[in-house]
Amino acid sequence: MNAQPDLTRNQSLVLDTLSHADGPLSAYTILDRLRDDGFRAPLQVYRALDKLTELGLVHRLESLNAFVACIQPHSHEAGTVVAFAICETCGQVDEFSDEQVAERLSGWAAGHGFHPHKTTIEIRGTCATCSH
Repeated sequence: MNAQPDLTRNQSLVLDTLSHADGPLSAYTILDRLRDDGFRAPLQVYRALDKLTELGLVHRLESLNAFVACIQPHSHEAGTVVAFAICETCGQVDEFSDEQVAERLSGWAAGHGFHPHKTTIEIRGTCATCSH
């Protein structure tokens, strides 16, 4: 795990757990993995996840109600649209951003007077490995 400034012990433990996970984890799975580190209540995990998400270090996958560590540090910058390709067979999650998609969404929003607060794109299907 990269050293992150100003993270609490709980935030560091949650980020480390997500960074070493093979796939997305629910808050309750994180709690189970951190019980030996003193985590006893879901609120401890949710508080850490909220702050890590705010810092752009963790992403919530809406369709899975699960979390992944951010692999693209720039993805939390304003105006960047992050997308996730989620394999429904093996659970692999690939994070990516695409400037053309971001421009199209921004253009649509501006043209319709819509002011987005958050954009999450999730593509669900089968990864290349599972397709073969």
